[in-house]
Amino acid sequence: MHVNAHLDVDVVALEQDDTVHLLLELQSPPAPASEAERVAQTIVVLLDRSGSMDGPRLHAAKSALLALVDRLDPTDTLGVVAFDDTAQVVLPARPMSDHGNLPAKAAINAIQVGGMTDLSSGYFRALQEARGAAGPSGATIVLLSDGQANSGITDPAALKGLANQARDARITTSTIGIGLGYDEQVLAGLTEGGAGNHAFAEQPEAAAAALAGEVEGLLSKNVQAASLLIKPGTDIATISVLNDFPSQSVADGILVELGDFYADETRRLVLAFDVPGRSSLGLATIAELVFTYVELPGLVQHTVTLPVDVNVLPGDEVAGHVRKPEVEKERLLLTVQRAKKESEDHLRMGDVSGARTALADAALRLAASPMASDADVAAEGTWFADSMQLLDERDASYNMKRSTASRTQRTRGSRDTRRGGEM
Repeated sequence: MHVNAHLDVDVVALEQDDTVHLLLELQSPPAPASEAERVAQTIVVLLDRSGSMDGPRLHAAKSALLALVDRLDPTDTLGVVAFDDTAQVVLPARPMSDHGNLPAKAAINAIQVGGMTDLSSGYFRALQEARGAAGPSGATIVLLSDGQANSGITDPAALKGLANQARDARITTSTIGIGLGYDEQVLAGLTEGGAGNHAFAEQPEAAAAALAGEVEGLLSKNVQAASLLIKPGTDIATISVLNDFPSQSVADGILVELGDFYADETRRLVLAFDVPGRSSLGLATIAELVFTYVELPGLVQHTVTLPVDVNVLPGDEVAGHVRKPEVEKERLLLTVQRAKKESEDHLRMGDVSGARTALADAALRLAASPMASDADVAAEGTWFADSMQLLDERDASYNMKRSTASRTQRTRGSRDTRRGGEM
C-alpha cells in the first residue's frame, strides 16, 4: 500500500492563526499475477422481488446473477436472499463447490415476484447469511432494489446504523438502485454506513452492468479493514475530513473507516487542520496519522505512521508561498459535493429554484477556479451544467438519484467510474 501526503502549504506565520489542508493519496497493491493467487470472497446478493420488479427488471437481475455464478471460483462463497414483504433464502451462503453451478442457476431462475417491499427484513436475513459465512476477507452484501421500503424498518438513519454495525463485523454493504421508484436516501445511507458503493441504474441493463462491476472489483480486493487515526498535535482543536467516510471521536483523536480497497485502487482524502498562532519559530507537529490495513491474501496487518509538520516562519517570509495546486484541486472537487446535497434537499421539498441556485453556484465556483481547465475540474463543471439543464428535462426523482449517486461516489475520493455512480 502506497501512502503519499501533500500539504497545501507547509509553512505558517508566527503568531497568526491559519488553516492548512492535507491531501492523502492511498493506492492499493496491483492485482496478483494469476487468478489462482487471489483470496476467496464471500458475496451475498440481496434481491428485491417485490411486485414492481416484475418484467425486465427481474429478468435483468436474474441474468446478472446467472453470470455471477459463472464468474465465481469453486472456493468463493455465494448467497442469494430475495425479499418482498418477507425474506427468502434462495441460496444459503456456501462455497460454489457446495452449490454446483447448475443447481445454483436453477434456484436463481425459480425466483418469482411477490408483494410489498420489506427491505429491512431482507437485509437482516442477508446479514445472518453474511455473518455465518464470512471468510478471512470478510463478506459483501450487494442490494438490488427498485422500490420504496414500505414495511419493516424504513428510517434511513436506522438502516444506515445497521450497516455501520455490520461493517464493524467486516461486512461491507453496496447498493444498486433500479429505475426511479427507489428511495435514494435509504440506499445511499446503507452504502455510507456499510462503506460500500452506491449505483443508480435507471435501466435494467445498467443494473446488470453495475452488479458485474461491483463483483469484478470485489474479486480483486486485496486490502481490507483500512482505517485512518488522526491524532492532533498540541493546541489543534479542529480537524475536518472533507470526504464522507464513517468516522468517530476516540481517545487519541478521530478514527476514519476507509473500508476495503480493490487492486490498483487510488483514493484521495483531504483533511483540514485549524492551526492556532505559534509563539516560537521552527518545526511544529500539528498531527500524527496512523494508517492501518490488512493486506490480502496473507492477512498481514500493516501500520504506517506519518507526522504532519509545518514550519513556523516570520510573516513576511510566509507571504510569498503559494498553496499546492494538486491539494487545492482536490479540496475544490470535494467542497462542491455539498452543492449536490443541497440540490437534493431542495428537490425533496419541491424547490426547483433552490436546487438550480445550488448547482449554479457550484458551477460558477468551478469555472472561476484557476484550475478550471484541468480535466477533472472541467468534467465536474460539465456535470453541474448538465444537471441544471436536466432540471428542465427530467423530474425531481431522476435528478435526486443522479445527484446522490454522483456525490456518494465522489466523496469516497475515487474517480473510478466502473463501480458506483450513475450507470
